[in-house]
Amino acid sequence: MKAEAYMERGERALLHTYNRTPIVFERGEGVYLYDVDGKKYLDFAAGIAVVGLGYGNPEFEAALKNQVEKLTHTSNLYYNVPAIEAAEKLRKVSGMDRVFFTNSGTEAIEGAIKTARKYAMKKDGTKDHEIIAMDHSFHGRSMGSLSVTGNPHYQEDFKPLLSGIRFAEYNNLESVKSLVNEKTCAILLEPIQGEGGIYPADPEFLQGLRKLCDEKDILLIFDEIQCGMGRSGSMFACQKAGVRPDVMAVAKAVGNGLPIGAFLTTEKAAVLVPGDHGTTYGGNPLVCAGANAVLDIFEKEHILDNVNRVGAYLWEKLEAFKEKHPEVVDHRGEGLIQGLEFAKAPGDIAAAVIKKGVIMITAEHNVLRFVPPLVIREEHVDEMMRALEEALGELG
Repeated sequence: MKAEAYMERGERALLHTYNRTPIVFERGEGVYLYDVDGKKYLDFAAGIAVVGLGYGNPEFEAALKNQVEKLTHTSNLYYNVPAIEAAEKLRKVSGMDRVFFTNSGTEAIEGAIKTARKYAMKKDGTKDHEIIAMDHSFHGRSMGSLSVTGNPHYQEDFKPLLSGIRFAEYNNLESVKSLVNEKTCAILLEPIQGEGGIYPADPEFLQGLRKLCDEKDILLIFDEIQCGMGRSGSMFACQKAGVRPDVMAVAKAVGNGLPIGAFLTTEKAAVLVPGDHGTTYGGNPLVCAGANAVLDIFEKEHILDNVNRVGAYLWEKLEAFKEKHPEVVDHRGEGLIQGLEFAKAPGDIAAAVIKKGVIMITAEHNVLRFVPPLVIREEHVDEMMRALEEALGELG
C-alpha cells in the first residue's frame, strides 16, 4: 500500500508532535476526501473547522490560479489590491473598523494581546496590566496564546508563561467581575468554546461582559477563530447576542485551507502604530485573493442559510441519538459546530467511524466534535449518522 510507505517516510522526516491517524490524504472533492490508496471519506472535521466551502470549489480555485499568475508576495512595505479588498469585506461582515492580517489564528491572538496592553499603557502610562481569560479555553500554542489558554495540560511543560493572566469561570459573570481590578486591560474569550468541549456562551454573559468593559474602559476580545465565519449560523457567533467586541481574532474558514488569520479592531482599539507590530507574510496577495473569493462565495451561495438549515437537521439527529444511547450525557452547540459528550473519552468511537469512511475528531470533556464543511447537505448528515450508529453498535 502506498500509504504505509508515505507514513514511514513521514515518521523519519517530521517532528513527532502529533499522534496522526494512519491515513495519507491525496485529494478532495466536495465534502469528501480520498487517500492515496483511493478510499473515500466523508469529512466531518473540515481540517479542524477550516475547509468551510469543501474541496474543489471552482470559483475559489480560479481565484487562486489567477493570483498565482500575477503576484504572490510583496511584503507589507507596500499595498496590494487583494489585501485591501479582503480587509474591506471583513469590515463589512464583522462590523469592525480595522484589519491586521496574520498567517494563523495563534498570531491573531498574539496581536490582540499586544493591542490590549498598548491600549492600557496609553491610558494610564503603566505596564503591569492583567488580562482575564476563561477556564477550559484554547487560543493557540505560541507563548502568548498559550498563556491565555485555560488548560494546564497545554501549559505545564512551557512555564513560565506571560504574567498577569487570570482565569474566570465561563458563563459566570460574577466570576469575571471578581477578578477585575485597576490593572485589568482586557477580557478574552471564545463566544463558543471549541477545543474546550463545544460550550456556547450565554447571550446574557456576552452582553454583561460588554457592559462591564464599557464601564471599566477595558477591551473586550473575542476569539472567533473556530466558531466564526458562519459556523454558528451567524457570520460571527457574537453577532447572535448583538455584541461587538473591541478586538476580534479570526482565521480557519476565512481562507478555506489557506494559512490566513486576522485580528480586527474598532477604531477605539486601533492603537498599534508603525513599529509596534508586523509580519512578513501576513496579508500577502495570494492568501488574500483566496479570502476574497471565500467572502464572495459566502454571499452568492447563501452559505449561512445552508448552515442554519442543515445545522438544525444535524441537531435533530444528534438529539435523537442522545435519547437512544445512555452513554451520551450531553449535546451542545449551534449551527455546524456541535458536540456529543460521552461518559468516557470517545477516541475509540472516532477511530471506529473513520474505519467506516467518516472523518471525525474529538474535543475536551469527552466530546465527539461535529465541524463539517459548511456546504454539507442533509444526506451527508444521514450518511454520518449511519456510520456513527454502526460504530457504536460494534463497540458495544
